[in-house]
Amino acid sequence: MQKLIVTCALPYANGSLHFGHILEQIQADIWVRFHKMQSYECYFICATDTHGTPIMLKAQHLGIPPEELIKSVHQDHLADLNAFGISFDNYYNTHSQESELLVYQIYNRLKQNNKIYSKVINQLYDEEKGMFLPDRFIKGTCPKCRAVDQYGDNCEACGTTYSPMDLIDAYSTISGNKPVIKESEHYFFKLSECSEFLKKWLDTDNRLQVEAKNKMQEWLESGLQDWDISRDKPYFGFPIPDTHDKFFYVWLDAPVGYLASLLNFCNTNNINYDDLWQDDNVKLYHFIGKDVLYFHALFWPAVLYYSNYKTPQSVFVHGFLTVDGQKMSKSRGTFITAKSYLQSGLSPTFYRYYIASKLSNKIEDIDLSLDDFIARVNSELVGKFINIAARSSSFLSKNFDNKLCAKTQDNSLLDQVLLIKETVAKYYTEREYNKAIRTIMAVVDEINVYVDNTKPWILAKDPAKQEELHKVCSILINAFRLISIYLKPIVPDLIAKIEEFLNISPLMWSDLNSSLCNHAIKPYSHLISRIEPKMIENMLEINKASINDTNVPSNLAAENSIVATQYEAIAETVNIDDFAKIDLRVARIIDAKHVEGADKLLQITLDIGSEQRNVFAGIKSAYNPVDLIGKHTIMVANLAPRKMKFGLSEGMILAASSEDKNSGIYILEPDEGAKPGMRVR
Repeated sequence: MQKLIVTCALPYANGSLHFGHILEQIQADIWVRFHKMQSYECYFICATDTHGTPIMLKAQHLGIPPEELIKSVHQDHLADLNAFGISFDNYYNTHSQESELLVYQIYNRLKQNNKIYSKVINQLYDEEKGMFLPDRFIKGTCPKCRAVDQYGDNCEACGTTYSPMDLIDAYSTISGNKPVIKESEHYFFKLSECSEFLKKWLDTDNRLQVEAKNKMQEWLESGLQDWDISRDKPYFGFPIPDTHDKFFYVWLDAPVGYLASLLNFCNTNNINYDDLWQDDNVKLYHFIGKDVLYFHALFWPAVLYYSNYKTPQSVFVHGFLTVDGQKMSKSRGTFITAKSYLQSGLSPTFYRYYIASKLSNKIEDIDLSLDDFIARVNSELVGKFINIAARSSSFLSKNFDNKLCAKTQDNSLLDQVLLIKETVAKYYTEREYNKAIRTIMAVVDEINVYVDNTKPWILAKDPAKQEELHKVCSILINAFRLISIYLKPIVPDLIAKIEEFLNISPLMWSDLNSSLCNHAIKPYSHLISRIEPKMIENMLEINKASINDTNVPSNLAAENSIVATQYEAIAETVNIDDFAKIDLRVARIIDAKHVEGADKLLQITLDIGSEQRNVFAGIKSAYNPVDLIGKHTIMVANLAPRKMKFGLSEGMILAASSEDKNSGIYILEPDEGAKPGMRVR
């Protein structure tokens, strides 16, 4: 039988998991669980992606080593994944001995195959920060469609890729300054020489979905460019051998994390890693989002092939997650993190079921409609499925000591439930989970029709009908068990409770071939609750607080307010001459960090056009320093400098709050287009 190695894209270690991450991991987890239920040998592997400039900068601003940051984030990711029932056999991280070993092995093999070279290139350099700028830390106007605020490697508006040097009005997202051009030696992978291999690789059946394959063929036809695999110091990552200031670019070592996580799993479980990879029956499958398709369908297969590794059998691509038909938004509170969902008391089972009901094998965006989420879970999962057990078990408890009858003579209902087993299996295999759920729920409807037709509550009142009542309830419990097998890959935690209630071993797909007769179940207890609208409201409120959103429009804030805030009384009237003495200036926050030993203060460096100012602001409770960098705000520029315990404060940032500071602090931000140094009049 074929052995499967299955991976999800590696979540980056600069923040918490959001619902887009969880969507992908659920999609893969369902596929893995289905195959494991069929007794496939399947290894489900992933890791936290831990290298790169963003990790380095975030750790610096938090005042901690990068290793401490990635350890904390890794633990946070793993806790959320476990809560959502993601059944990774190994969830590792890319800053590991195994990763370093394999990165060097792959690099050396690529060199031996003449696929690596170096050359001096021009790169954009931030003189203030003293560092070369990665593509994602440069923004400007797209040279093709003129969309503003596009990253240095590709335009999100029109999809064009380009050199950072091609950007119009480029600026550093770290300092806000215009970068200069500076020479540096870089190392390249000869992707341009891999076209013939990649054409053959893409032409293999089921390698990619049709739309993904067509997109990759467009790239091939336009000509592949060699891939820059190095970055200059300062950088957090693995150093390139025989260099003193070069590091492997994160997009070279990150996917090696798949292999490193598998190696770590093999070493821990006494499995021979090399034998596993050399086994022709072993196939590698990647589940990814469409935003990383290029890397996984061109760059990564070529790197594997020319370093003598097995290439992916298939790359399964999904679309983005939207919420109520719109892109996830921090300002609306719909950039939903896994943690805020869990803290609201909503069961992960709900999200797994709903997302599965929307997932297909197409590269389409998936919409989380919050109203539909409530309605579908309550109607289908609670009202239809769980209701089967609730309606029949009470009679078994009262009348038959929780024991099923010795034999169900009329199996027509169970035969009807079993008719769909091949169809459902096909849909799982092909990742058509939405069709699987529709097929399963159509049969659940028939089971509930059976309940309405047989009317066990009427049979229970007639002493002469007790045998028939016993048979009807036993058939219903068996039908409920079969549906539980169908749904187990999607809602495993719920089915684990059902297995406990039914007093049975963990269900496998082969259990569809048997039934429960003369079997004692346990007394029924509550298996799952309905979703209440207030739970969704609570989740959104928790989510808004967790992302420190300061951009909620005032009208929405008023609509969402439960109790009107009591504001301070208006201060004593002043005349225009008094006000004119205050010099308010637009300022850009170019640095922000915690102040050691201070409970409330952040140290802020402000650019006010003509100079830079150091300010200590009591906003630590409301803002993560990293999130402030690059924002524009308003400061009092002519306030007398104040010598503080932690240093000299040369002004004041303006912020709004109620009298109770615990209810929120919000720095003032000018409208788009305001420049540092402009005076507020």
